[in-house]
Amino acid sequence: MTDTLDIALIQTRTPATAAAGLAHVEPLIRQAAAGGAQLILTPEGTNFLEQRRALRDAALSDEGADPAVAGLKALAAELGVWLLVGSAIVRSGVSDDPRAANRSLLIDPSGAITTRYDKLHVFDVDLPNGETYRESASVRPGAAASIAAAPWGRLGLTICYDLRFPHLHRALAQAGATLIAVPAAFTRPTGEAHWETLLRARAIETGAFVLAPAQGGTHEDGRQTWGRSLVVGPWGEVIARLDHDEPAVLHARLDLSAVDKARASVPALRHDRPFDPPL
Repeated sequence: MTDTLDIALIQTRTPATAAAGLAHVEPLIRQAAAGGAQLILTPEGTNFLEQRRALRDAALSDEGADPAVAGLKALAAELGVWLLVGSAIVRSGVSDDPRAANRSLLIDPSGAITTRYDKLHVFDVDLPNGETYRESASVRPGAAASIAAAPWGRLGLTICYDLRFPHLHRALAQAGATLIAVPAAFTRPTGEAHWETLLRARAIETGAFVLAPAQGGTHEDGRQTWGRSLVVGPWGEVIARLDHDEPAVLHARLDLSAVDKARASVPALRHDRPFDPPL
C-alpha cells in the first residue's frame, strides 16, 4: 500500500438527464486526472438530478443502459484512474418495486465496476422554509454496508443522508476502512448548518479520511444544494475545501500514515463495551 494518495473531488451542478450529466462532469474529471489525481470522486446524483416524477421516470435507466455510467466507465479506462461515481440514480432491478436505487459505483482503471453500494438511509423531511423531500417515494433503500478494496487501502461507501448515522461510519472503520466517501446533494439549509460539522465529527470518530464531493447551486428541477466539497483528515482537520457552489475540482494529497497515528492516539474503535439500553 502506498504512503500517499492524490485525490480529487468533483463538485457539480448536475442537469436533469444522464446524457447531459455526463457532458457536465466529463471535463471536470479530465481536469482532475490531468492534475495528477489517482482517485477521483463525484457527488450523489452524478448521472442526473430530477425530482419531478414524470421527467425523472423518463430519465431513469438500468445501470447497464445508463449513458452516464457507460461513459464514466470508458473515461476511467481511458484516463487510467480510479473513479468513484458518488451515486447514479438507476433502476433498482427489483421487479415488484418501481423505485430507483441511489447507487455508488467504484470503477477501476480498466473501466470495471469493482464495488456497488445502495444508499441505506433515505431522506424524508418537511423543512421550515417550505421545501419538502420524500426520497423514500422514489428511492429503494439499500440493505448492506460496503467497503471497496484498492491498492491504497479500503474505502468505505456512504451517500449523503448516511452522514447523520455515526454507527454506519464506525462499522466501516472497524471493518478496516481508512477512507470514507460521503458524496452528497445536501439541501442549502441543512448544509449551511451541519455539513462541515458532521463531516469533521465522522472523521474524528473513525480516525479516517472523509472525502465529501458535493452538488452545489440551483438545479433544473428547482432544488438548491449546498456545495462546499470537503476533504477532512483523520484528526478532524480540514485538508481542502471549496467555499462556493460552483462546479469545480478540489485536489488533495493524503498522507495515509495519518490514519494509524490518529487511531493510536485515540483508540476508541477498540473500546466498545456492551451496555443495557436506557429504560
